[in-house]
Amino acid sequence: MKLWKEFTKGIWAENPVLVLVLGMCPTLAVTSSIKNGLGMGVATCFVLLGSNGVISLVRNIVPKKVRIPIYIVVIATFVTLVEMLMKAYAPAELNEALGIFIPLIVVNCIVLGRAEAFASKNGLVASIVDALGMGAGFTLALMALGGVREFLGNGTLFEMQVVPGWPPFLLMKFAPGAFIVLGLFLAGMNKIMMRKAQREGRTFSAPAEMNCAHCRICDLSRDA
Repeated sequence: MKLWKEFTKGIWAENPVLVLVLGMCPTLAVTSSIKNGLGMGVATCFVLLGSNGVISLVRNIVPKKVRIPIYIVVIATFVTLVEMLMKAYAPAELNEALGIFIPLIVVNCIVLGRAEAFASKNGLVASIVDALGMGAGFTLALMALGGVREFLGNGTLFEMQVVPGWPPFLLMKFAPGAFIVLGLFLAGMNKIMMRKAQREGRTFSAPAEMNCAHCRICDLSRDA
């Protein structure tokens, strides 16, 4: 039951995009279509799985003062692997669309945040389940944003025409459209969370992961 809760929290209660508001750079940049969102989500999920697994295994032997550089090296290793796999097997147009955002997974705060906040404190199985949940939540959020933008922009889904003769809505293909759709998604998510809390007779509060006190990354500068 606990593992199931760890998995589902990333999909809904602590969704990286819609609740924790992390990874905004790729979220806004690559969600012009549902296919791009899926590609970015799967790549990030692969890195999350690999880095969480390795970091959970070495967490007890990594010196505290150098943990962040070591985590980044581990993450960069898996990013390099996924980049090479995509160049070898992914469609050329997908590689071109994702571009620099695949290497930038190295500094994606979702990946480093899960390494520091969860994998460094928990065992292998729990860390893998956490990575799967967070990766699935990130992927679903990107696909939802990409699907809305692609449909409103071209009347297509997965580049297949859903509504023949749909007039192009160019705003949805560019950055302003991404901000508008994401803002509506965030507003809807907050409304759902607030209504749920109200029904349960409690006050809605943000997840603990959004509190700086929950993270130890800043300890690095104080230890130096």
